[in-house]
Amino acid sequence: MAFGRSTDRLNPRTGPAARPMADINVTPLVDVMLVLLVIFIVTAPLMASSIRLDLPTAGAAAPVEQPRAISVALDAQGRLFVDDQPVADTQALAQRLRTAAAGVPDIELQLRADRSRPYGEIVTLMDAAREAGIQRIGFVAEPAAGPTPATAPR
Repeated sequence: MAFGRSTDRLNPRTGPAARPMADINVTPLVDVMLVLLVIFIVTAPLMASSIRLDLPTAGAAAPVEQPRAISVALDAQGRLFVDDQPVADTQALAQRLRTAAAGVPDIELQLRADRSRPYGEIVTLMDAAREAGIQRIGFVAEPAAGPTPATAPR
């Protein structure tokens, strides 16, 4: 008889010789997980809320002005527009861009061009902007009517 267990005797409670229990008791694991769930449910709204402060006022604390943008459009007939005002030619466009870039060092050019215009004309507009000192150029496009390729079902 080793450690109180007998292989040849019957145990009145369990029947033949009792085997050691090989199952894992998951009750403590479930208890810990439920406690963690409650903690996360309670603390999640606290992390998302903002702190309400009554800040003092100061004249130097004015918000920084957003960088200005200038809009250049090239329509289907090849006419140029700067901020929705017609421009005669590329020399007049370059002069307007130089004047706009002189006052604001980080001005952005928002370029809108008709899809029927040749690529070379758009490159000429970009070159005029670079010569005027404008380093930031953004291309404006219309949003697609249907689902975008990234969101289209596969």
